[in-house]
Amino acid sequence: MKQWFRAIRSSWHHGLTLLWLTIIALQWVSYTVPFWLEETTVAVALSLFAVTAIEIILPFKKIYRLPLEGAAVLYIVYNIIVHYGVYTPDPLLPAFLDRLPGIAIQMSPYIWFALGAWLLLLVSAWWVNGKTRILMFIAMNITAFAALDSFTTAVLWQEVAWTVFAGMGWLVTQHLRNFQLHYPRGWTYMLKYPMKVALNIAIIFSLVILAGVNMPEVRPTLTDPYTAWQKWNGKSVSSGPSSGNGDSTSSGSGANGTTSGYSLNDDNLGGGFNFDYSPVMTVTSDLRTYMRGETRSKYSGKGWPDDDSSGRGEQREVQVGEPLERAVAPKTETRTLKQTVKLLGGNSYPVVFGGYSISGVDSVDGQEQSSGLSWRSEDSELLWNSAGKTRAYPQTYVVTSEVPVIPFQELSIQTFEQLYGNKNIDPQYLQLPANYPERVSALAKEITARADTPYEKTILLQQYLQQTFPYTNQPDTSRAKSKDMVESFLFEIREGYCDYYSTALVTMARSLDIPARWVKGYAPGEQAEIPDNVMLQQGGTLVNNNYTITNADAHSWAEIYFGDYGWVPVEATPGFNVPVLTQSEQDNAEQTEAPEVEPEELEPAATGQADGDTGFHPGTWVVTGAVAVLLLWGVFLLWQRRLSLRFLITRMRIGGQPTPAQKVIAETQRWVRYVHRKGMLKKEHETLRESVERWSRERPASAESFAALLGMYERANYSPEVIEDKDWHSVYTEALRLRKNMKSGRVMPL
Repeated sequence: MKQWFRAIRSSWHHGLTLLWLTIIALQWVSYTVPFWLEETTVAVALSLFAVTAIEIILPFKKIYRLPLEGAAVLYIVYNIIVHYGVYTPDPLLPAFLDRLPGIAIQMSPYIWFALGAWLLLLVSAWWVNGKTRILMFIAMNITAFAALDSFTTAVLWQEVAWTVFAGMGWLVTQHLRNFQLHYPRGWTYMLKYPMKVALNIAIIFSLVILAGVNMPEVRPTLTDPYTAWQKWNGKSVSSGPSSGNGDSTSSGSGANGTTSGYSLNDDNLGGGFNFDYSPVMTVTSDLRTYMRGETRSKYSGKGWPDDDSSGRGEQREVQVGEPLERAVAPKTETRTLKQTVKLLGGNSYPVVFGGYSISGVDSVDGQEQSSGLSWRSEDSELLWNSAGKTRAYPQTYVVTSEVPVIPFQELSIQTFEQLYGNKNIDPQYLQLPANYPERVSALAKEITARADTPYEKTILLQQYLQQTFPYTNQPDTSRAKSKDMVESFLFEIREGYCDYYSTALVTMARSLDIPARWVKGYAPGEQAEIPDNVMLQQGGTLVNNNYTITNADAHSWAEIYFGDYGWVPVEATPGFNVPVLTQSEQDNAEQTEAPEVEPEELEPAATGQADGDTGFHPGTWVVTGAVAVLLLWGVFLLWQRRLSLRFLITRMRIGGQPTPAQKVIAETQRWVRYVHRKGMLKKEHETLRESVERWSRERPASAESFAALLGMYERANYSPEVIEDKDWHSVYTEALRLRKNMKSGRVMPL
């Protein structure tokens, strides 16, 4: 045991180096979460932890450590592929050796990622062995994170912060190692006071952490490289990729600098944003409609990654004036709507926006011909420039849509069998990830338990989301601990904006076997007010059919498939009502809201199982620890300077530094007040000597201390002798002894 402990103590530098390297490596694992399978992420992270633990706990020869680390990595990957269902043991092959070929096949490629992480960790620990290389290594990682943050949608400020933290720790470790090698005697002396060294390091780290988290949040002075490059090439950059009414980016950063706008990437939804009210387009339309853009079908647990238009389904090039085939909905009539759209922001988009669903393009930039248009009939998407053409995005265009007139009363009584019994439902509209949280599915079933039809269940889900969770453009994502966006929204964050509500509605409907898809585009915008004089000139008959849409109107919602009634838009975000046409009993079409179903009262435990449960958040704990360290440091400094602070009031009263004699008198007044609190009062006619003689008779155990204190007081007050600092220190020490004696002594009866 002693030899093992001695080996760990001698390899402290190697162990800490691996610890800092692991922290940096985990930041790269964090960055790759949206791209890797969860199995790969877990395999790499656990392998890093296992190798680091073995290197630290078993500091023996590499010939013993490396086989053990390799076995640990193989064991971790094997358990992961079994846990995630990648490999299922064949019951016909009970012997492990017989199963080995199948296991080896299924472990690829996860084993290569894990082995690669193991190799990189050990190689880095071996090669980065000096201050210069450490600085170079940290700079390379920070530069890489900064480049990815600037040129991709990822927001990596947290990864950079942890890398800087690990770099600081690594440099301190290297400094201590150099001190140990060059000054072994000083190192031996320093080991006698390990807490003092650790406390000073902790104080420096705490000051840096608190200074960082309390820096004022301001917009950057310089334009980020990507935006600067795009503008230099004469290209426009949207004010912020967004898929919600203000959903800023798909990165989930929650950074205050991100603003609302149409999303160009929906892989990783969430975070916060600021509203941007700069205009995007004006729409001339006889009906107020959502301007539909793109649809998404594949939910990953973090967002909608199927943003490649060529991979979402069949599409074909179309020309201006050509009729566009649409999904058949035989039980739903339509109303023809013509919309004129004028772009204002100079931005480019992958789609041409219009009301659901576009049936033809009448003109593009005033011309009755154009190239660059493609049509996906399955999802009613009118794509722009999908074949890689270089033509600029149209600044004006006219589209015709066939807006469905939905018979809600008839639809509400249609059963699952009537709607879907004879339909071949595309599996993509029922897709959920393998690890979709069970408690989300259970909540969806509980909310809709009293409903019988798909429509009634959908409306109950809609009302639950709208009435339970408040809308905010800055949700507190620090409360999130689940890896699934919907689960963290429903049970932990419990507030959000349209991306949260729409994604929750789509996935919860799918968990009930109701086909659904996620849609993004723009809310209808606002109508410009017509001046009264203009209205009077027109005899009060002027129709205001012009709408202005801004970046703040970027929005996402759900569409539910109801068989022969087609796709019906459903709005789950509070404060929004999707305009739809409904057919009354007299067959008169009018614009209205979908009829409501009375919501069911749920038990509090079902709707808020995680109230107040914020989980473990490393950032919060790090800041809390830094505050605690600095508070302890402050207390220590006060205690260390307690003697100087004793005379603070005296110094303020006399307007200068008190003399040693004045300090003795002040200390005497202090111990006299103490004995007064103990019930030993000084009578008015008594001198201090007379009182001390009486107190000495009452407390014989303290008589010696009383006599010594009285002597020092009289010497300072009446003697011509020079009083020095050591004298008032003697009073302070003797007063402490008096306190101890009085606590343990007895009062003598008179």
